[in-house]
Amino acid sequence: MTPGKAATPDAPPDQPKSPAPAPAAAPQAPPAADDQPQQEEPELGNKGSNPYVLPPAGIGIVQVPVTVRDKKGNLIPGLTFRDFRVYENKERQRITYFSTDAVPLSVAFVIDQSVSAGTMRKVNESLTAVAGAFTPYDEVAVYTYNNGPAKITDFTGAQGNRLPAALQAAKRPGRDEGVPVNSGPLASGPTINGKSVDPNLDRGNAGGIGGFLTLPKEIHTLNDAILFAAKDLSQRRRGRRRIIYVISDGKESGSKATLKEVIRYLQGNDISVYATMVGDAATWGYGYLDRLKLPLLPSNNVLPKYTVATGGFLDAEFQTNGIEKSFSNIASDVRTQYTIEYHVSPQKSLDSRFRTIEVTMPGRPGYDVTAKQGYYPTATSQATH
Repeated sequence: MTPGKAATPDAPPDQPKSPAPAPAAAPQAPPAADDQPQQEEPELGNKGSNPYVLPPAGIGIVQVPVTVRDKKGNLIPGLTFRDFRVYENKERQRITYFSTDAVPLSVAFVIDQSVSAGTMRKVNESLTAVAGAFTPYDEVAVYTYNNGPAKITDFTGAQGNRLPAALQAAKRPGRDEGVPVNSGPLASGPTINGKSVDPNLDRGNAGGIGGFLTLPKEIHTLNDAILFAAKDLSQRRRGRRRIIYVISDGKESGSKATLKEVIRYLQGNDISVYATMVGDAATWGYGYLDRLKLPLLPSNNVLPKYTVATGGFLDAEFQTNGIEKSFSNIASDVRTQYTIEYHVSPQKSLDSRFRTIEVTMPGRPGYDVTAKQGYYPTATSQATH
């Protein structure tokens, strides 16, 4: 089916009435030696005849979107299947499908409303640029979170009228950055019968130790928000690239879901996380520091871990115009990915254990290859719905 064929500009394509039968696994030819390019030509993409088609994945078929950049971060076009080596659990795999064609996107756009007021103001101003990053073939749903996730609109056509309205409705003032007063006549705030209205400011009750105020802990339910969006996204048809796009400072505290649980769900449902990091966390090179395992990141900032585990990308921006540009840059990143497929045996496809994936380019040592770290077979990942 050509994505968007049955959709109006304000509505996403219809859902399939029943799952398509899984295609039979192709006979496994022995993969090439590790140091040699694959000679057997895989099935290739549409070669431009219809660029917005992605073959559906089924049991026994593993799809791996791959992004290639040079050391300056520029995307590298024009590569062929012979440039790549794909390994599952360290075993070389034979590439059975390879394409450079653009694919339609299903994007769950998640906005962090728990950031500071100054950062939130920049985010609000940048949201008008979101729709321009996508094509009429794409669909977008909008989510927000503060002390819990919420859905603003279900999946809708990226060029329709509902998306700008939903983004407008998602705007909030952000978290108050005021400094509490802990001395003088206003230290306890408003009182009733000598008792502070706010128990955190009541020195006779919850005044803390040695006169220090006990301030409420900030809540940033990023894990819950990503899982909430992922469950909706997992229901979109397999012929679309599933993306969660988060704009946040990356802080996590107070979620019911754990990082490990959410990453497992993402890896079991072919979902990649992309993000624009904002606020104080928007330090140059943030995502790359995490890839290098350097101990320089706050322990409560989990967003880089999501992007690395799922083969996504993180952009850090301080200013409004930078945030706006990041929308189109990341959308372009996704749209120019290489799509690689390989087959696994029916026995392995029913195994619930995690499989690692590694994509290398031994003949192109100057390039940075980004792909998901691995996956859980879909048959078991659905159990977390």
